Formats: sequence, structure tokens, C-alpha cells
Amino acid sequence: MAAVVALCRSPVLRLQARLRMTASMSSQAGYLVDDPKYSFLKELGLQKQNCGAFYGKWKATGENTTSVCPANGRPIADVQQASVSDYNACVEEAQKAWSVWADLPAPRRGEIVRQIGDALRAKLLPLGKLVSLEMGKILPEGVGEVQEYVDICDYAVGLSRTLNGSVIPSERPGHVLLEQWNPVGVVGVISAFNFPIAVYGWNAAIALVCGDAVVWKGAPSTPLVSVATTKVVAEVLERNGIPGGLCSLAQGGADVGKAMAEDERVPVVSFTGSCAVGQQVGVTVQSRFGRSILELGGNNAIIVAPDADLDMVMQSVVFACCGTAGQRCTTTRRLILHKSVYDTVLERLKKSYSTVLGRLGDPLDDTTLYGPLHNTLAVDNYKQTLAEAVKAGGKIEFGGKVVNRDGFFVEPTIVTGLTYDSPVVQKETFAPIVYLLKCDSVEQAMQWNNSVKQGLSSSIFTKDLGTIFKWIGPKGSDCGIINVNIPTNGAEIGGAFGGEKHTGGGRESGSDSWKQYMRRATITINYSKELPLAQGIKFE
Repeated sequence: MAAVVALCRSPVLRLQARLRMTASMSSQAGYLVDDPKYSFLKELGLQKQNCGAFYGKWKATGENTTSVCPANGRPIADVQQASVSDYNACVEEAQKAWSVWADLPAPRRGEIVRQIGDALRAKLLPLGKLVSLEMGKILPEGVGEVQEYVDICDYAVGLSRTLNGSVIPSERPGHVLLEQWNPVGVVGVISAFNFPIAVYGWNAAIALVCGDAVVWKGAPSTPLVSVATTKVVAEVLERNGIPGGLCSLAQGGADVGKAMAEDERVPVVSFTGSCAVGQQVGVTVQSRFGRSILELGGNNAIIVAPDADLDMVMQSVVFACCGTAGQRCTTTRRLILHKSVYDTVLERLKKSYSTVLGRLGDPLDDTTLYGPLHNTLAVDNYKQTLAEAVKAGGKIEFGGKVVNRDGFFVEPTIVTGLTYDSPVVQKETFAPIVYLLKCDSVEQAMQWNNSVKQGLSSSIFTKDLGTIFKWIGPKGSDCGIINVNIPTNGAEIGGAFGGEKHTGGGRESGSDSWKQYMRRATITINYSKELPLAQGIKFE
């Protein structure tokens, strides 16, 4: 486990130190929670000092941390983090709550999840504003993320009445063979900063109707979203007489994540984050024969074929590359263009980027289209990656600079002149950088799409049916999400979300993702007076 600590803990500690320094330098301006402009914070029950652990009661004994606004570098509010001791209390109370929850019929569990969805609807705008304030995404995206949690609650309500098993023909007379799904118990959720509420919602809503309890460790840099969301959920549970420990919160650091990964009381751990940390979480969970749901990185590509509708391409690519300032796991990082359309797309893309840059600003402003990176570490990664790209022979066609203003703003950037297998192109950088690659054929473009280690999202723009069916077939894209004539980002909740290869193989949200939160039992019932053995074996 020393390697887990080394990889998980050191970067987090460095980042937290930077955030504390930023907050300290900005503290003379006061906390945003006390500013009337941000009155929605107190509407959500947040104060200058908040508790980061909930297990039926709010009590935390960990270190104090300050949440910093990416748009201006000012402190929002403080949160006392959960310690490992608090985490253990969360799991203990979650286990107790599970013994009550699992006995409820699934449709009754669905009814309570429906109420959670309604409670979130009532707080849609203030929660969306909080996501924008603390994470940095623009307000429509912040509200849209909360809406995603609402939508998955609606989906889960229907699921609660359709959690079906199977009746399988038995080869033995007087026997019936059944398949039944039962809850696993306690599900651990470790979510990331870029979707601080939606990822928890995907997991929690489905896990709850499946009959599980949930312990949540949110990202260290978005603790207020975790606290505010838990307050909404806890109120619904209390109103229904359900123990609050059913949805516990252990808002702590890497030590809490490490404890969860090692904890045999938590049979399923869902982790969203980097490939490097996710690999070690997966290995740790597997070493105790637990089950992990890994949602890791994505080095996603859009292919533009010769027959593509370029107007549709431009509209899609700008959002795919610049949305959330390039901080979605489904952000387009490689734009693979057929040589016949390369020059046209490049020139149009530079014009579109100029428009986006002109609408850079405070994520909470209605006119803003492009917000900041999340923290100083992200800005450093942006600068280092561009330096690496230029050293490798890349040309910055647009952007490439840190914006001189408060907050963590950088210019959206277009890079050309690199090959598909350049090391810098092959790695994922969580920033608004897109590499334009010129290909000779669609077949070559598909090979380039599959050349990276991750396999999350992919898209092609074409009108040719043959190309489409090759793209979605066995020799096409090797990603978990394969799109046609839409961007790589903006997935719906009805389908299973996740990817292949170094993306981790996990699936969340819709389709049959619910099965990951349950254990399968194959059941044989003998209702006869005979005792025949399978395969005709005689043992007499």
C-alpha cells in the first residue's frame, strides 16, 4: 500500500497546500459565503464553517480545509474534513441502516429515491450555482449536472419496479432453476472534482433502489457540493424515518480513500479519477476480492470524414473541446481530420475559438461561455503540456497562454504539426488543448482513434452508412462510447456510461449497470419427492 499512499497522497497534499495559500492571500476580501451576492450558499444550509462527515449526525474530527473559487481565487467557506475514524463510523452506521433498508420492497425504496429527486429539483438552481462556483463550470453546465442527478433518480424509480431475475429450464424433473439479484450491502463512492454531484448521483440512486447503503468520499477540492448534497438527501431520509447513515458522507483526503479501498466491509467501490490512481484503487480492492467500478481517463477523438456536414462538425467540436474548459473525461482531445477538409476545419475552428475566448468570464454570469480551470495544478499541467508539445514540433495555432486576471483562466488552445503517436498526443491532459491530426483515409483515422491507451468516448462525422456500421462494429472504435454525428461529450443517463482499456471497464448510470451493485444468486428448488443429480450422475 506504500505505492498507493505515494501516488494518491502527495499530489493531494501539495494541491491542498496551494489552495490554503491561495485562500490565505485572498482572505482579506472575506469569505464568499458571507457575501450577499452568493446568498444561495446559505440557502443550501452552508455556513463559514461546515462539517464534512455525516452518518446520521454531523460530526467530523479531521483537518480543516478551505474551498476556493476557481474564478477569483477567493475562499468560499471552510469544511472540517472526515478522519479515518469518522469514515469507520460512517461504515458502521451504513451497515446498520442497510439492515433496515434491504427489508423494504424495491418499489418502496424507489419511492424514497423519487422524493430525493424532487428535493433536488427544489434546489436545482442554488445547487447548480454552487457547482459552478466551486468547480468552475459555467452555470448552464452546473444546473445541467444537478439535473443529471434528478434524471437518474427518475430512472431509478422505474428501475425499482423492474429489477428482474430469471426462470431457467432445469434438466431435472420436478426442479426449477432461478436467478435472483440481491443487494451487496455497503457501496463506496469516490467521486472527482469535475462532476462533483452527478457521479455520486449515478451511483447512489441506482445503489439505493438495489437495496444498498452508500458511503461517499467527494473530491477534496469540492467539499461544499458534497456537504450541500448530503443535506438534501438526509432531510428526505429523516422525513421517511430512514436512518441517515444509509447515505453517509466521509468528506476527507486520500487517507479516507485508502481506507475505503482496503475495507472488506465495502464490497463494491466506485472510483472516478485518473488512470494512475484508479489502477491502484482497483488492485487494492481486488486484493481483498472486492469489486471495483472504475471510471478513469479518456483521450477522446472526433473523426471528420470527407463527406461530413462541416456546419454540424463546428457546432459540435467547439463544445466538445472547450466545454467545462476541457475538464470532462469525455472532452475531445484529438481531432482527426481527413486531408480534404483539414484546412477548412482548422480555419473555421480558429474563428470559433476566438468567439469562445471573447466570452470568457465568471461562470455564474449569464453571458459566460468559457470558465476557468479548477486550480493552480491544472494551470501548471496546461503550461507543461504545451511546452512539451512545442518541443516535439507542435505549432500553437490558437491560444496557448494563461489569462492575466484573477482565478485560474487559460486560453483554449489548438495545436497542429504533431503525429498521432507523439507522446504528448498519446497522453491525456485535463485542459482545453486539442491536437489536430491530418489523415489520408477514414480507415487510418479509426486506427489512430484506437491507438491510445484509454477507451472512453469517440465520435465520427459522416453521412456514409457503410462507414457508420464499420465504426460501430468489431473493427471500428474500441471505446465504451461510440458516437455518430454528435460530440464525444454530453452522454445521456439511459445508456451505460464507461469505457474500455485504461479507462477501467466500469459502467454506471443506465442500461444494466444496476447489476454491478448487486450479487447474483443461482437457485435450484426441488419440489418433487425424487433426488436426481445433474448430468445424469448416479451416486448410489
